[in-house]
Amino acid sequence: MRILLKFVIDCDADAAWRAVHSPRAVAELYGPLLALAPVEPDGLPTTWGQGDEVAVNLSLAGIVPMGRQIIHATDRFVEPDVRIFRDSGIPLTGALAALDVWDHQMAIAPAPGDPTKTLWRDRLVIGGRAAPVLWPVLWSMWQWRGARIRAMAPTWAFDPPAAGDGEPA
Repeated sequence: MRILLKFVIDCDADAAWRAVHSPRAVAELYGPLLALAPVEPDGLPTTWGQGDEVAVNLSLAGIVPMGRQIIHATDRFVEPDVRIFRDSGIPLTGALAALDVWDHQMAIAPAPGDPTKTLWRDRLVIGGRAAPVLWPVLWSMWQWRGARIRAMAPTWAFDPPAAGDGEPA
C-alpha cells in the first residue's frame, strides 16, 4: 500500500536536501505531536549519512511510548537534478511493528520554472497483514506531515555570513 504526496515548497532544493538529512529538522517536523529520541546514549547523529542505521524511540507528545524504529538512510541521484533520500528501516515495536514493509522515499528537485523553490515528492510504501488497518492512520499523518513540511520549509534556507561582515573569525 502506498501514500504519495507531491507539492512545491518555499526553499531551494539544496536547503530541502539538508533538511531531509537533519535529525533535528525531522524531530521538529513531527513535534510536538510525535517525539523522536535516540536509543543510544550518545544521541542522534548531526546528519543522516549514507548507510546510517539509527534506532529511535517514538512517543506521543514525548509522554506515551509509541515504539522503537530503525532508520536506515541511503541517498540516490537520478536525472540531472533529482536527489532521493530513502529510509528503508523498519518499526521494531509498537503498532507499526505489525508492518512487514516500510519504505519511505523523499525526492527533492528544483521546482519547474522556479529554482528558488523545491518540488517535493514523498512516497511511503507499507506492507503486511496490518497495512490495511494502519493505512488510514498513516495517510492522515502524512497529510499533516505535508502541511508541516510546507510551513517549515522557509526556515530551512540560510545564508552564511560572508567573510568580512564583522563576524568574528
